[in-house]
Amino acid sequence: MVVLLSVIIGLLMVVIFRYTSDQTAIRLAKDHLKAHLLAVRLFQDQLPVVLNSYARIIAGTGKYLRLAFKPLLFIILPLTLVIVELDRYLGATPLQTGQAFLVTAHAADADSLNNLSLQLPPQMSTTAPPVHIPADNEVVWRVVAATDGNYDIGIAAAGQTFSKRTVVSSRLARLSPVRLRGQFWKRIFISAEPALSDPGPVTSIALNYPSRNIYFAWMEWNWIWLFFVLSLAAGFLFKTILGIEI
Repeated sequence: MVVLLSVIIGLLMVVIFRYTSDQTAIRLAKDHLKAHLLAVRLFQDQLPVVLNSYARIIAGTGKYLRLAFKPLLFIILPLTLVIVELDRYLGATPLQTGQAFLVTAHAADADSLNNLSLQLPPQMSTTAPPVHIPADNEVVWRVVAATDGNYDIGIAAAGQTFSKRTVVSSRLARLSPVRLRGQFWKRIFISAEPALSDPGPVTSIALNYPSRNIYFAWMEWNWIWLFFVLSLAAGFLFKTILGIEI
């Protein structure tokens, strides 16, 4: 799946670059840079010519970067959002039946810490007493699920219950490792759930979903590294095939 996505994204990147860039100006800028680099080699014993060529190389590099910056914006911004969403599917694996996992609740203050309690659906149970970590205002429970499914785990405090979505499955699923209170930008990147109520006694609820590793080319990869390598390789391949200047 990652290979196919990388090839598709690599193609889309070069196509978007093609239609948002001035291909003629980029080609001329690259030709000028090549000409000045050649002049440095041909006239290396003539200092004024070499210095002039170096000055033109610096200016030409600035022009090339300016021409490439605009299309890169059209690529980087949507690509970042795509990677964030893909990471929710590919960054971790769902929990497995019979596999113990940790639920960590972070209290807003020390007074709320001892009032936090865990509420589980009938298909789940705790396998150890809760562990209180006063230094971090956290309570940790070890839980196990008996059957596959999408469940809501509850953290009760001060007459309120705060839920956390939990996925137990052997299939690919959209996961959210943490639910947060506030922290808008952090939620955009690492959480796929609505914010916890603010103000409230609970600031976050987290699960330790297992990390996903992908075996490719006799190596173990984090999916993002594999995606970047393959999409860049595909992009350069399609650039050559389609004759696009980058």
